Amino acid sequence: MDAAVKGRKAPAEVGIQMPEVAKVAAAADSGTMSGPLVPATGGTDSAAEGGRRWEVAGAVVRAVTVVSSLLALALMVSAEQRGELSLLGFQLPLYSKWSFSDSLEYLVGISAAVAAHSLLQLLLTMRKLLKKALVIPSRRHAWVIFAGDQAFAYAMMSAGSAAAGVTNLNRTGIRHTALPDFCKPLHRFCDRMAISITFAFISCLLLAISAILDVLWLSRS
Repeated sequence: MDAAVKGRKAPAEVGIQMPEVAKVAAAADSGTMSGPLVPATGGTDSAAEGGRRWEVAGAVVRAVTVVSSLLALALMVSAEQRGELSLLGFQLPLYSKWSFSDSLEYLVGISAAVAAHSLLQLLLTMRKLLKKALVIPSRRHAWVIFAGDQAFAYAMMSAGSAAAGVTNLNRTGIRHTALPDFCKPLHRFCDRMAISITFAFISCLLLAISAILDVLWLSRS
């Protein structure tokens, strides 16, 4: 009996692999595995594309800020005119220039600072976009840019408000006095001031938009 059992050959072992297991193994070997446990690469690509759009939008806002602040600066610096004012039958010579007012000098200085800040940020952004690198590499960097945008936005708002007060005084004169409207004989000077102040407030709005973009980046990081 023992000899008969020993003489028999053991049956060959047969390996059975389930079809789903085979598919998963093949997908893992090919590096294309996807499913509920493995994130698909398409979501990452779309997120990166969305982040790139925000960076491009920030660069566009920076470029427009540079243009508006430079226009505010150029118009104010070129604000200069001579004229004559008729007062009580006398012809008084007038000469107006932006440097005669502390408020207008303040606006010129802030406009130059905003233009320099925005131009620097624009150049850095364009350089990183061309290299396909992160425009804002860390939260600390984002906080620094946010603080700068906020500070320059408030400074531009205060400078524009101070210059607007001077312009309004020139147009309306001083109540209960004989001082007339100085903008009648100096209309070109007043018009340049008004347009310059308008661009100053536009720059303030654009800086606020840049600050909002910084906050959105911080909220997504």
